[in-house]
Parts: sequence; structure tokens; C-alpha cells
Amino acid sequence: MSRISVRGFAVASATAVTAVGSVVGVASGSTAQNNDAEATASGATLLADIPAGQQAQVQTASLTQQADAQAIAADASAKKDAEEAARKAAAETAIAKKEAAEKAAKAAKEAQERAEAKEAASRSKDISDFPVATSYTIAQIQAMARQMVPAGQFQCFSNIVDHESDWNYKAVNPSSGAYGMFQALPGSKMSSVGADWRTNPATQIKWGLNYMNERYGSPCDAWSFWQANNWY
Repeated sequence: MSRISVRGFAVASATAVTAVGSVVGVASGSTAQNNDAEATASGATLLADIPAGQQAQVQTASLTQQADAQAIAADASAKKDAEEAARKAAAETAIAKKEAAEKAAKAAKEAQERAEAKEAASRSKDISDFPVATSYTIAQIQAMARQMVPAGQFQCFSNIVDHESDWNYKAVNPSSGAYGMFQALPGSKMSSVGADWRTNPATQIKWGLNYMNERYGSPCDAWSFWQANNWY
């Protein structure tokens, strides 16, 4: 028997007993007794007149509904947890890929800078390629530098020279005695490249480029340090 038919049976029984109670009450002449009889008969019908097997079916159906509701709630919670875990994993994967790409780009840039520095060093080994003169214009000095410094590093190289000496190869710091385009201290450091370091811009350019590559890795790395510290 279904839950609906059991309930209908209970209601019908309750109605019948209520009617019998009313007749008994009228016969006895007591309204209060009638009401008590109705309440008692109604309760007795709902609990007692339904067979035990049918009561068990009703209880089983109720428990099944509760279990179904709990299962649906559990499924929804599990689905939500799975979606959240998937979003978290996707975000972590994206971050890892970004970091790997940044590292690869940095490594590629460093390799390129090392290759350019090596190429520049090989091109500038022979300073005698530049004719010696008694004086040099800024344009002539910059032309020398462009032939010795890698194209991708020249602007950084130029920025440092601009700030240190304005391309004056005879510049002297009155306080420290630092000398030349790169304000070497002491200026005699540049003799490691050539004895004419006081008067030959090419000698100074080669020394300055070697210094930036050896100490910072490249002129652009040296310029980054200069920007942060106002010296290099």
C-alpha cells in the first residue's frame, strides 16, 4: 500500500470513529464527553487502526526521503569541493607556467647578453684599428663606441658615459681624481688595456666595456645598478 492510500485509510477511520463518538455523546447528553471522545477516537485511529506493516511502510518511506535528501546534499557538496579543487589546481598550474616562462626569458636574455659581450670583446681587441689623433670630438668618440659595444647594449653604455663624463675622455673629478669617460679611480686602472689611457678614447672605451661586462655582466646590468645607486 502506498503512503497516500495509508493516509487516506487513517483519515477515513478517524472520520468514522469521530461520528460514532458524536452519537454516543448525544445519547449521554454530555458535550464535553463528545469532544473528549472525538479527540481520543481520532488519535486512536491514526496510531492504532493502521496495521503495523503499513506503519512500517510509512516510516520506511519517510526515512528513504530523508536519505535521498542527504544524498543530494552530499553530491552537491562534493561537486562544489571538486570544482574548487579544479580551480585551485588550474591557478597553481598557470602560476607555475608563468614563472617557468619568466625564468626561460631571463636565461635567454642573459645568454644573448653574454654572446653580445663576447662578440664585442672579440671585435675590440685591436685598438689600433682606430687612428690616433691629438683630439677627438664627441661624435668621433661615440662612433668608436658604436663599433665596440653591442648594438643592444649601446644605449645603456651611453647612459653611463653621459652621467659620468658627458663623453669627455679627459674629465677629471676635482675631489677624488677619478679620470676619463668612466671616471676610473685611479685612472691608471685603464693601463691594463693600453698605456695611452689618458689620451686615447678607444683605450678607455675598451676598458669601460670590459669593466661593465666583468663586474655586472653587461652594460645594461651596469646601468640598472647605476640607476639604483647613482654609481657603478
